[in-house]
Amino acid sequence: MAAHRLSPSLNRLLFAVKYSSLQSRCCAGHCYAHYSTVSSPSEKTFDKILIANRGEIACRVIKTCRKMGIQTVAVHSDVDFSAVHVKMADEAVCVGPAPTNKSYLNMDAIMEAVRATGAQAVHPGYGFLSENKEFAKRLAAENVAFIGPDTHAIMAMGDKIESKLIAKAAEVNTIPGYDGVVKTAEEAVTISQQIGYPVMIKASAGGGGKGMRIAWNDNETREGFRFSSQEAASSFGDDRLLIEKFIDNPRHIEIQVLADKHGNALWLNERECSIQRRNQKVVEEAPSTFLDPETRRAMGEQAVKLAKAVQYSSAGTVEFLVDSKKNFYFLEMNTRLQVEHPITECITGLDLVEQMIRVAKGYHLKYKQEDIPINGWAIESRVYAEDPYKSFGLPSVGRLSQYKEPLNLSNVRVDSGIQEGSDISIYYDPMISKLVTYGATRAEALAKMEDALDNYVIRGVTHNIPLLREIITHPRFISGDITTNFLPEVYPEGFKGLQLGADSRRELLASAAALHVTAQLRSQRLLGDLRVSSAPVELSHWDLVVELEEGKHSVEVTKSGNVYTVEVDGEQVEVSGQWNLASPLLPLSINGTHRMLQYLSRDASGRIDLQYKGTSFKIRVLSKLAAELNSYMPEKVPEDTSSLLRSPMPGTVVAVSVKPGDTVAEGQEICVIEAMKMQNSLTAARGAKVKSVHCKAGETVGEGDLLVELE
Repeated sequence: MAAHRLSPSLNRLLFAVKYSSLQSRCCAGHCYAHYSTVSSPSEKTFDKILIANRGEIACRVIKTCRKMGIQTVAVHSDVDFSAVHVKMADEAVCVGPAPTNKSYLNMDAIMEAVRATGAQAVHPGYGFLSENKEFAKRLAAENVAFIGPDTHAIMAMGDKIESKLIAKAAEVNTIPGYDGVVKTAEEAVTISQQIGYPVMIKASAGGGGKGMRIAWNDNETREGFRFSSQEAASSFGDDRLLIEKFIDNPRHIEIQVLADKHGNALWLNERECSIQRRNQKVVEEAPSTFLDPETRRAMGEQAVKLAKAVQYSSAGTVEFLVDSKKNFYFLEMNTRLQVEHPITECITGLDLVEQMIRVAKGYHLKYKQEDIPINGWAIESRVYAEDPYKSFGLPSVGRLSQYKEPLNLSNVRVDSGIQEGSDISIYYDPMISKLVTYGATRAEALAKMEDALDNYVIRGVTHNIPLLREIITHPRFISGDITTNFLPEVYPEGFKGLQLGADSRRELLASAAALHVTAQLRSQRLLGDLRVSSAPVELSHWDLVVELEEGKHSVEVTKSGNVYTVEVDGEQVEVSGQWNLASPLLPLSINGTHRMLQYLSRDASGRIDLQYKGTSFKIRVLSKLAAELNSYMPEKVPEDTSSLLRSPMPGTVVAVSVKPGDTVAEGQEICVIEAMKMQNSLTAARGAKVKSVHCKAGETVGEGDLLVELE
C-alpha cells in the first residue's frame, strides 16, 4: 500500500492548473444538479472523509465534500492510479492490484488507509463494501464513522431472507415464496414446484441484478441455481439463495427513504426503474407515470415503516414490484446510496450525499414529510461501455480515444468518473456515466434526453447510446406503458438499432451525400494550393450513388453556399450546416428540422460512418462511374462461422464443459465466460463433434477470441 499526500491548498492549486478542463467538466454538473450547492458553515461534520469506492460515485461524493469544506481521501487499485477520482481527491492511497478482491474489497488495506490518512469517516458509495456489515463493524471498532446505516440494519436488510421476515412483521406487503435458504439444486426444484412457476432465484446477499435468475421449469431452476450461487459467491462472498414467486410483467418502482439516528424518517418519493436488462436497470425516471397520490403515499408509508422497524439511519431505498392493478410487493431494501439517486435530487432539491454525512455525524433531519416536493421530472440513462446488439448489452473494453459530455446543454447533469484517455477494463463495472436530464414536464425531460444523447461523443469503446435513444423515443415508453419485460417485448429478436423509415432514410442518404461532396471540395481546395490551374472550375452539380444497408440509391446534389439540395430517389431534401469536418458533431438543418449527427469516420473509398438518431450507419458514396466500375468487383464470401464458437465479450473463462471428441447437441453448454461479475453460458449453435478446444478455465479472453471449434 502506498500513499501520497500534499497540503490541501497546494493540492487544490495543482488540480486547478493541471486539470482545469477536467474540473470544469466534473463540476459543471453543479450548475444543473438541481440540488443545493451550498452548505451551512455552522454545521461541523468531519474534517476528512475516505471514499472506499471508485469511478463516478467516488467523484460524486468528493463534489459534496468540497461543498462542505471536507478534505477527501481516494483509494485506488494500481490500474486506477490516474483515474479521475484519484485526481479530484486531496489524498490518494493505493490499496492493491486490479482484481476487486485484492483492492476495493480488501478490507485490511482500506482500514490501513484510514489509519494512515487520519480519516474520521468513510463513505462506501455503492457496491463493493457499501453493504458489508463486517466493514462497518471494523470502522466502528476504531471510532471511525461509517456513512451509512448501522450494522444491525445492514445485517437485517442485507439478508433477503431475514429482510422479508422483518417486512412481514412490519406489515409491509411481501411476495409469496420460500422463507429459508435453498441448499441444493434439487431442493430448489422441489421448492419451485411447490411455489409454482415462474420463480425468481436470487442471492440472499447483495443486489444490482447479480445472482438473479428467472426459471420457468425444472431444468432452468437447476441451471439458475448453479449460476446464481456462483455469481453470488463471486460478487458478495455469500452463495446463499432464496426462491420466491416471479411476478410476470411487473413494474419495478422504488421509494427513497432518509432517516436519522433520532427516530425521524422520510420518504422522498419514488423512482420508476422498470427498464432493465438481465435484472439491471438501464433507464430510470422520477416520478413514475403510473402512481397516483394514494398509491405513492401508501408505498412511502410502508417504506418508512420498514426503515423504522430496523432503526435505519441514512439514505436507503425500498424496492417494490407493482402489478397492473397497483398492488405492490416488497422486493428488497438497499442499505446504501442508489446508483439512480440523482433523479431524486433533481425533483426534491436535496443533496443526498450531504444528508448522509449530516446523519452520520448525528444531526437531526432538517425536513418534515410535508417539506418534500415533486418539482418537475427527471430521467436518467445509464451509459455503458457495452454492445447493445448482443443480449441488450455485453461489456466492451478499450480506451476512450475521444470523449465529450453534453454539458453545453441546459438542464443536463452527467455523473462520471472518466475522461478522454481513460481505460474501460474487464475488472470493473462498464458504466461510463449517468446521464440525467430535467424538465418542468416529462415531455421536456425526454426531449432534453434525446438532445443530450445525440450530443454525447464517445469513441474508442462500443457503447449503448443507440439502445438508450431508441428506448426514450419509443411510443410505448413515451406513453408510460412499461414493465420489466419492456426490452424483450419491444425487441423480441434482439435489439437491431434504429429501423429506418422512408423519411429517415432520405435524411440519412442526403446527409451522407452532402458530407461526401463537402469533403471532396475541401480536398480539391487543399490540393489546388499545390499546383496552378489554368482553368479553375467550381462544380455545383454531382451525380452520385449512395449505398446504405442492402440498397443502392441514385442521388443528385446541387450546392448553393452552405446549402445542398439533394434529390434522393425522386424526392428533394435540403441540407445545410457549418460543415466542420474536424468536429465529431455535425449539426445540420434537414428540410428545416435540426438534427445532430456524429461524423465517425470516412475513407478514400467513399465509406462514411455516421451516427444518426443514436445508431451508427455504414454508408458508401461513389460517383456514378465509380459505382459502375465497382459492380465488376468480385464479392467477398463471408466466413462460415457455424463451426466456430468465439467469445462475444472480453472476460475470464470460468468453466469449459467439453473436450475434443465430445458430441454436443444444439443449445448444449460449451463454456462459461465471466465479465464484470456476470456469468454467461455459451452454447453450441448446432449439433456436432468437438474438433478442438482453445481455452481453459482461468484464462482471460478478448472479444472475438476463438474458444471452441466444431467439426
